[in-house]
Amino acid sequence: MTLTTEQVRTTAESLFKAEQTATQTALISQQFPSMTMEDAYAIQAALVEHKLSSGRSIIGWKIGLTSKAMQDALKIDIPDSGIIFDDMLFESGGVIPANRFIQTRIEAEIAFVFKAELSGDSVSREDVLAATDYITPALEILDTRIVRKDENTGRVRNIMDTISDNAANAGIVVGDQKHDPASIDMRWIGAIVQRNGEVEETGLGAGVLNDPVVGIQWLVERLGQYNQSISAGDILLSGSFIRPVEARSGDQFSADFGDFGTIECSFE
Repeated sequence: MTLTTEQVRTTAESLFKAEQTATQTALISQQFPSMTMEDAYAIQAALVEHKLSSGRSIIGWKIGLTSKAMQDALKIDIPDSGIIFDDMLFESGGVIPANRFIQTRIEAEIAFVFKAELSGDSVSREDVLAATDYITPALEILDTRIVRKDENTGRVRNIMDTISDNAANAGIVVGDQKHDPASIDMRWIGAIVQRNGEVEETGLGAGVLNDPVVGIQWLVERLGQYNQSISAGDILLSGSFIRPVEARSGDQFSADFGDFGTIECSFE
């Protein structure tokens, strides 16, 4: 790490305040140009403590930056991760308050719900499937509490900013369909995402590291470095297989996953 404990603390406080006030803060990576991923995850951990202290509880994890296109854009070769809190969970068909967010976008994903703890530094694909209760279609709601681009310098947000900002996580909309992960080739689970009746994005599960389970294996091993693990009951977003779609006030979304299920929601 390159940041001091005080720098980590004050940065996390600024992110927490930005979320509370729906006002973006400046690029963290510009303030600390030599910061590392360890610094970014330390800021995220401090931000999580703020949220827990405010009465929220953790219900799961998200994996981001799993597509080749997004990794190339940010010049990285690994995913990132963040925390899902109880107040982030929405049901399919619900109305989501648009004014709760700043710059809202949505992505289509496969959500895993776990029935057993998953930990260790050499987790196999079979281990992940055995610990999974079911998989279900999901939409992730993204937001950024950090500006995407500094107007004065032209510098844009990078992986350090995203990780610090809880991997840009803001919410999750889950379907009510439950599927056995061992009975489906998740690479071929696809989605047609419509906004206001027009198709905006399509994609296949193979876009997530060729197999959504791979990201979960990565996350379990990363969590193990911090003596953390996936717990029974946790929801895990395995990564998007579409590009983010802007979600504006008044927009209605439908994500058709075929036989896997359908999700609908609106932002008002």
